[in-house]
Amino acid sequence: MKVKGSIGQGNTTYYPWVAIFDKRVSTGATNGFYVVILISDDFQDLFLTLNQGSTKQSPEIVEQNKIRVYRHKENLHGFSKGRIPERGLVKTREYNSANNGKKYEETNIFYRKYDISDIDEEDFYFHLEKLLDMYQNCAKNAVTPNNSFQKTFSFSEFENAIRKANLIFSNFLIKRYCALSLTKRFVLLTGLSGSGKTKLAQTFAHWICANISQYCLIPVGADWTNREPLLGYPNALEPGKYIKPDNGVLDLLLNANSKSDLPFFLILDEMNLSHVERYFADFISAMESGLPIPLHSNNDEVTAQDGTVIPSEISLPENIFIIGTVNIDETTYMFSPKVLDRAGVIEFKVTDSEMRKFLDNPVKPNLSSLAGTGSSMAGDFVSIATNRAPDYLEKKTLQDVLMEFFTELKKVGAEFGYRTASEIYRFAGIVSMLTERDGAKWTFNQIADAAVMQKLLPKLHGSRRKLEPVLRVLAGLCLTDKNEAEKYLKNSENHDLNDRAKVRFPLSLEKIIRMYNRALQDGFTSFAEA
Repeated sequence: MKVKGSIGQGNTTYYPWVAIFDKRVSTGATNGFYVVILISDDFQDLFLTLNQGSTKQSPEIVEQNKIRVYRHKENLHGFSKGRIPERGLVKTREYNSANNGKKYEETNIFYRKYDISDIDEEDFYFHLEKLLDMYQNCAKNAVTPNNSFQKTFSFSEFENAIRKANLIFSNFLIKRYCALSLTKRFVLLTGLSGSGKTKLAQTFAHWICANISQYCLIPVGADWTNREPLLGYPNALEPGKYIKPDNGVLDLLLNANSKSDLPFFLILDEMNLSHVERYFADFISAMESGLPIPLHSNNDEVTAQDGTVIPSEISLPENIFIIGTVNIDETTYMFSPKVLDRAGVIEFKVTDSEMRKFLDNPVKPNLSSLAGTGSSMAGDFVSIATNRAPDYLEKKTLQDVLMEFFTELKKVGAEFGYRTASEIYRFAGIVSMLTERDGAKWTFNQIADAAVMQKLLPKLHGSRRKLEPVLRVLAGLCLTDKNEAEKYLKNSENHDLNDRAKVRFPLSLEKIIRMYNRALQDGFTSFAEA
């Protein structure tokens, strides 16, 4: 909630005002709807009102939420087009005439009037609180046909957009991607080449951003050895000049810093074609320290070739989301543990049913059909990402699971730290809230399974001798009966991994089985696969 006020610009306004608004449904006192306290020009009267926007009105939201209008202690059911009369509610035409043609915007709903010289403060604050409660209920459930107002973020809305665009991703994967992005602003997408990693990242940005300037898709070059391809560099031959990269990354960061209520996406395709620690070190440091990234040391104004003023340093704002796609082959580099520790990792695979569905109808994806259609949820998306996550109710049970995995991973030097534990709790709170909002709340096992797969298993790599015993135990932790682990590891095809009565964490178990088999076959295994 934000507060703004005005007594006029140049000349005193006819009604000085103080507005209280929620950024999900209004960005200021000209659009959307908001609570406003109006004061008459003679400072005799004060009015509590619900304003529907002086420029972009929204009566359908107010009517949809069945707000009642009050005059003194009398309930007036319905709505009026009138503004603030001397007594009660009258039609706009009568009001304008009675006030010598002085017109105030025709969109307020009058709630309560007070005599400033004899105001009952206790009554005023009581009714202000009631009005704010009604307003927040409106803001929470705001839905408009033209997407001109902010709505609460919803998994199902994006899932529907995915289907309309002819893309094939499981709902579980879509929810994991969205929730992990909200949990951690740095997400790595790995797995089978051609399975849709880049397409999902691009599609989500395309869907939630109102403008293409809010995201960049950058192919990483095999020759990137420093930060210059992302941040540019000062022109040593011409003091006061700065060479910006042509790919738009620096512009994206500058825009993100100036528009904190909008999401911005930096998608780095084939991120491991070069050593990540070389060209991405400044970003990795800024993510955790919160310190700005230095760009130049010139105290005078420095400009780029297009006239953009380049600051001496730039922050990595909380509304920037970095997505890296990863393929593993002989041309790529592995990620170090410190990079994996700072990211969330999602593995992409194509199931039999998904491939069959595609082969039945191999239609080309249509991203243009969903451009900006989710932009009304952008404000809430940023708000969730930048605020404290709701508490997860089954925290104690999750703690027990994490300690079991911690004990085993520690045996091979792959244990996790405080950062990872905090992020898993945050992920659990966010995904629980959002799946409940969609009416399909995840079970504890679904949340824990996703957390283990995304944050605990990615750092596992090593020889058969090192990992085989640990993988056996980890497989048992994914089952209701730990003694059944050997059966699943040796003959997984004859066991249903989705049998919830026997398998607690099917996603993690399937991955552990694959890693175990690779260790037996090749003598070495890791989370990343070619």
